[in-house]
Amino acid sequence: MRVGILGGTFNPIHIGHLILAECAREQARLDQVWFIPTAVPPHKPSRDMAKASDRLTMARLATQGHPAFRVETMELRRGGVSYTLETIQAIRKRYPRAVLHLIIGSEMLHVPWYGWTRIIRECRVLIAPREKGDTNKCHVLRRFVCVPDFSTTLEMPHVDISSSMIRQRVRQGRSIRFLVPDAVARYIEQHRLYRRA
Repeated sequence: MRVGILGGTFNPIHIGHLILAECAREQARLDQVWFIPTAVPPHKPSRDMAKASDRLTMARLATQGHPAFRVETMELRRGGVSYTLETIQAIRKRYPRAVLHLIIGSEMLHVPWYGWTRIIRECRVLIAPREKGDTNKCHVLRRFVCVPDFSTTLEMPHVDISSSMIRQRVRQGRSIRFLVPDAVARYIEQHRLYRRA
């Protein structure tokens, strides 16, 4: 089984996440893409964070109907700071024969990762370019690690959407239609999420 791992706060999940997952699934020939909401993100402040139950529900709403998309709750159940290495080790223990692919945006190449060398020994990294010139960053990164050919740069349309931008639009009373799936937009409205800064 070829599995893509897409972690994040999903605060909220949006169409950029879904496009990334579908591009990774298609280009890396993945059987499944697992969306794994973080409990406490190690790289982002938790201010303006929706409750875990809300973020989980929105992820499920966004991915329902896609046979290859699956939402995993392992980081939420584990609690505390969500480290990717620990998640990968947990997946490897449960599915020792799975071929794992970690899906990240190129902006994540700039942040320190706990156990990065061990991560890239356990799975291939699929990098989505976020800015012009990002397609070469994975090649530069190879100079600093001992694992040859550990990454693939995905081809995908440039989608300039972020969760923070969506939260800001909600606070301003602006439309988020077509930025998130309709079911997610309805959930945000019904539960009055992100109304306060």
